[in-house]
Amino acid sequence: MKIKDGFILRSICGEYIVVGEGLAQVNFNKMLSMNESAAYLWKEITGKEFTREDLVQLLLDQYEVSKEQAAADVDKLVDTWLTEGVVEQ
Repeated sequence: MKIKDGFILRSICGEYIVVGEGLAQVNFNKMLSMNESAAYLWKEITGKEFTREDLVQLLLDQYEVSKEQAAADVDKLVDTWLTEGVVEQ
């Protein structure tokens, strides 16, 4: 997977938001809010190909969380990103 071109993570008043920039994202008329851990993952994978397993490992390296919890969180997050159209497989 990878983040689609034109989607940028912004920090606005302490909140992390993904917005579409440029003509390629003209149909993306919303903002996608992220918590701190989702924003951390986004920053780590920007410009790179990644897998769900990569994201799980990033969470395990950064936070004190079980592998099962990290995997469940990553599954929800990736499903949201795919549904919203900000990443591609």
